[in-house]
Amino acid sequence: MIPRRRGNKAKKGVQFTVMVVGASGTGRTTFVNTLCESEVLPHKICDNPETAQVEEGIRIKPVNIELEEDGVRIALTIVDTPGFGDNIDNEFAFQEIVGYLERQYDDILAEESRIKRNPRFRDNRVHALLYFIPPTGHSLREMDIELMRRLSPRVNVIPVIGKADSLTPSELKGFKKRIMEDIEHYDIPVYNFPYDVEEDDEETIQDNSELRALLPFAIIGSEEEVEIDGQLVRARIYPWGIAEVDNPKHSDFSRLRSALLGSHLGDLKSLIHDVLYETYRTEKLSRTVHADSHDSSIHPEELASQSVRLKEEQLRREEEKLREIELKVQREINEKRQELLAKEESLRNLESRLAAQGSQSEFRD
Repeated sequence: MIPRRRGNKAKKGVQFTVMVVGASGTGRTTFVNTLCESEVLPHKICDNPETAQVEEGIRIKPVNIELEEDGVRIALTIVDTPGFGDNIDNEFAFQEIVGYLERQYDDILAEESRIKRNPRFRDNRVHALLYFIPPTGHSLREMDIELMRRLSPRVNVIPVIGKADSLTPSELKGFKKRIMEDIEHYDIPVYNFPYDVEEDDEETIQDNSELRALLPFAIIGSEEEVEIDGQLVRARIYPWGIAEVDNPKHSDFSRLRSALLGSHLGDLKSLIHDVLYETYRTEKLSRTVHADSHDSSIHPEELASQSVRLKEEQLRREEEKLREIELKVQREINEKRQELLAKEESLRNLESRLAAQGSQSEFRD
């Protein structure tokens, strides 16, 4: 099912943030508009020849939209990165993206440190980053390797091949294989749909195995619909044939969309909060304590106090998780109790009706 865009009056449900990174011409904009079934991102206007030599640099642009997927409302934020890869030296672009990801973590860290929390605080952490690899058919470029290596400690990186219909099936298969060999060789920890053969059920293991085998996802996007066998489908028309967006034989789009907005949305959010954010938080607080320990103006008592505060904060978070588990168990117990009471009431009513029917039968006799 294609997610449907909802009006502004729809209540917000699950918050989810996706960042899309890729050089101009890799299909980033078309993918987002196809995913959301509306023009969320504007297409790039042709460069003015007089200013074509000017390097504008990267611009990070969050856009909010509401979708519905399998009955669940999703408050989706798309973070676009126009200008990435357009310059000769992309070091500044790397720094800007990493800086943006870490600023969202810093906002959470600051909010958690407040005595009184802001009830309207919005969590803007990026849960998944789709990195669009140009369909060169060769292997990863140095820029691709460097970007994914830098970003993987801060976000779930999912590599995709943009405009995959520009490659033949055999070329695409070989290209995917070389990309994954490079990712393994350079030890880049991309999100590879992890599973545990001892913990997870067979359905989860099979689903994740299939998704892992598709990496990097070969993406075709189209904002146009064409009629095929009496049905309107999203596709791109070429002289040699038609490439359908949602046809798994032509594109991995539908599997990626389903994983992002459905089956793996919760797992992506959990990994960000429980692993990547916690790692960043520990590093940040440890750096602060370490830096202060070299400051001669900091007294030993203050340094000890900082260490105690760090441990207290960790204990507080663990207590909150235990309270959440306790409340969940209590809710389940209450629900079961209500179900039992309802069944007992239904049984009493049935007994009363049977007794009344028996009395009427005796009276007639």
